[in-house]
Amino acid sequence: MGIAEILKPAGSPGNAIREYDNLLAQMKATQLAHRTQYNRNARLDDLERLRKAMLAHETQITEACERDFRKPASEVKLTEIFPVLQEIRHAKRHLRQWMKPRRASLTLSMVGTRARVRPEAKGVCLIIAPWNYPVNLSLAPLVSAIAAGNSVVIKPSELTPHTSGVIADIVREVFSPLHVAVVQGGIETSQSLLEQPFDHIFFTGSPAVGKVVMAAAARNLSSVTLELGGKSPTIVGPGANMRKAVQSIVWGKFANNGQTCIAPDHVYVHSSIAQEFEHAVITEICRVYGNDNRNLKANPDYCRIVNARHFKRLHALVKDARTKGGEIAFGGEFDSSENYISPTVLRGMNPDMDIAEKELFGPLLPLIPFDNLDDVIARINSQPKPLALYIFEKDRGLIDRVIANTSTGGIGINVTVAQFLHPNLPFGGVNNSGIGAAHGEYGFRSFSHERAILEDRFSILSWLYPPYTPRVRRLIDLVVRVLG
Repeated sequence: MGIAEILKPAGSPGNAIREYDNLLAQMKATQLAHRTQYNRNARLDDLERLRKAMLAHETQITEACERDFRKPASEVKLTEIFPVLQEIRHAKRHLRQWMKPRRASLTLSMVGTRARVRPEAKGVCLIIAPWNYPVNLSLAPLVSAIAAGNSVVIKPSELTPHTSGVIADIVREVFSPLHVAVVQGGIETSQSLLEQPFDHIFFTGSPAVGKVVMAAAARNLSSVTLELGGKSPTIVGPGANMRKAVQSIVWGKFANNGQTCIAPDHVYVHSSIAQEFEHAVITEICRVYGNDNRNLKANPDYCRIVNARHFKRLHALVKDARTKGGEIAFGGEFDSSENYISPTVLRGMNPDMDIAEKELFGPLLPLIPFDNLDDVIARINSQPKPLALYIFEKDRGLIDRVIANTSTGGIGINVTVAQFLHPNLPFGGVNNSGIGAAHGEYGFRSFSHERAILEDRFSILSWLYPPYTPRVRRLIDLVVRVLG
């Protein structure tokens, strides 16, 4: 079977598994063969070719994202192309240091030995990417995997077919098909791939599907990196810089139509500034996107919901909130013919609403006044640990109190979403919001096996071997008392 046939979605689950068996076997054999040859220079060459291909396909990428869910070109460049190019640049600059074996410091019990830790490729890895940032979340993990020396199968989302096609074109131009392969298809394709014994699986998506991926990985004892999500809360304290808070929250929430795993999910705003904050948020939405539904809908900078299923889910959340006493402070316009939902601000939230329990992943912004910070912290801690938490406040004591008393994947102080763009920060969740980390050296290590190497030169270890004569027993007792 030719590699071009292998990369097509298979007709039946049985055929798919057999084809992916074949693909993985070929990739593992090739990976082992070039393990010693795929040195730093070879990896740098591949990364540079990927960079050039990304730039050469910039127009195709922006056009594909526009066709898939009307994502504006400027937003595509900022959130899809730039993060991958930055990841490549950062990896190229630091790869020599990342690849270098690290000496392990000597301990008394190991006198006479030499120890080091050598990062090595895990082998053949699977990247399952989501639809919300299809280029970024397919190719940025690929950069880390290539930097670490792996071979990769990428499964892009079927919900953004035009963008997935461009990803496949880029990969075909840069890599040999047994080094990096793109497999396209739906849920059945993902399920068939997860039957395979990959050496590592990198998945980005919802916590519910993350559990499925982790269970599948456990059957083959594959290691995993899970980039998940959750309801990322935002706290606006009484001393917040109102203008800065509003600008950052509106950008972080409504970019990509709210379909961002680290978008502010809901906002706890201190009662003393709640009315002022609500007015300022609405004013900022009007400034950025338009002051009435006609202008909002026609705005070329405003994305759409990816498909009818997600549109209906968000519509149902708003209907449920209104039925249970919630009010729309702004927006609330829905058009199913183009999966359009206007930027929507809600007030009057209560814990009985579905909107209070479920991750929103759309352009809905609930505002929740608070008086007691301890109550907010308790509510955050009563939920599964989120991927992000945002705090807007000048009072360092309040900020430190929130950080010390909560557990989240990451924190933004007086900023939202931008922590994703920092290449020297680990990006990842905790428990429900994820396992492991991505970006920069953290991504390199996620795709690496840190191999321990111990060399005996003139240690006393052999003195402690059996048979346990009286002399050996005395030596063991001495070692335990002195070195233990």
